[in-house]
Amino acid sequence: MDTLTSGELLCVRCDDLPWKRSTFAAGVFVKDVAVTDGLEMQIVRLEPGTRLPLHTHERPEFIYVLEGDLTLGGQHASQGWASVASAGSAHSDVHSETGCIFVLVDRPL
Repeated sequence: MDTLTSGELLCVRCDDLPWKRSTFAAGVFVKDVAVTDGLEMQIVRLEPGTRLPLHTHERPEFIYVLEGDLTLGGQHASQGWASVASAGSAHSDVHSETGCIFVLVDRPL
């Protein structure tokens, strides 16, 4: 994963990045885009039926759904939907019944 320093710009063709198994939960795969200023950008894929564990956000989290469906705290998000969670917010029910792919900007794990 590229780490940018102040003043740098990076453009990445995400189709060329490899999918990697995430250690966050089973059924989660990521494409690491870059890290800068304490935030990380990833493309995330959840396999059908994947459920994420309870987690609290130390920094804001931004999600944009590219494909499939994602449920966050009882709210359903599908293609074209975005979610913004503030620092200190907790996600107790994040899952995808059919699978999904989304852009994630969050703190690095």
